Amino acid sequence: MPDRPLSATPARGSDLPGLERAPLGRASAYVDTYDPGLLCPLPRAPKRADLGIGAVPPFTGADLWTAFELSWLNERGKPQVAIAHFTVPAETPHLIESKSFKLYLNSFSQTRFADAESVRERLRADLTEALWRGSERTGSVGVRLRLPHEWEAETIRALPGLSLDRLDVECTHYQPVPELLRADPAQAPVQEVLTSDLLKSNCPVTGQPDWGSVQIAYSGPPIDQEGLLRYLVSLRQHQELHEQCVERIFMDIWTRCRPVRLSVYARYTRRGGLDINPWRTSHPQQPPDNVRTARQ
Repeated sequence: MPDRPLSATPARGSDLPGLERAPLGRASAYVDTYDPGLLCPLPRAPKRADLGIGAVPPFTGADLWTAFELSWLNERGKPQVAIAHFTVPAETPHLIESKSFKLYLNSFSQTRFADAESVRERLRADLTEALWRGSERTGSVGVRLRLPHEWEAETIRALPGLSLDRLDVECTHYQPVPELLRADPAQAPVQEVLTSDLLKSNCPVTGQPDWGSVQIAYSGPPIDQEGLLRYLVSLRQHQELHEQCVERIFMDIWTRCRPVRLSVYARYTRRGGLDINPWRTSHPQQPPDNVRTARQ
């Protein structure tokens, strides 16, 4: 199969509605006084439509964010610090552009709050408003703060599963090639959890690399593991946001391999103190633990 030509970096906002007003790729002032107006929501629908996802996606899930650089002042002006975990439901009509999220979190740094719970409630309210903005439906966002005495719970471990990286395969494609995916319906159904630490894509605005690990759990006809690894590698020079890449992986496996059940979970290396870890699943289940992998 001939390789596909590399795509040029798209012009700002050319196929990503909302990015033309986002701070990503621009010089930005770092505001240190609380300002929820810094949050920049981006609609999920246009990119989902590109992937053939209708009004009711074949998945649920969440985007699991971790913020390692959250600080504020207590009522006496003493700095406080925490690690924040956010759970953003996949059904929100918007996602938050990551640089705007970082700028928003930085705006807490010289603002006084009564206690950590006041900070948590403010984060939850602001994110809920931005993520559901303009929608007739509404929901909420999970926010958990870990204070310094709880940081020992911030474990680092590999994603559980059988590593595809053990396979000695030849890779020649570095733009998405879903045709590499195949399953054998003639064989007995299996239940597998497969992982790879070779996931990489690029920011659609800055071109910066996004490194990650991915876990694919499914039941159904056995998926060709070598083809799956080559497919994951084929995202290496693709330009897309984290959430969109994971939905692309889910949809390509879902439509080409036709599993009975499928979940895709990616943990990306943090940038600017913030990591984004999308998880999509075809069936209701508890979200994975929001723990760091060795890559993070």
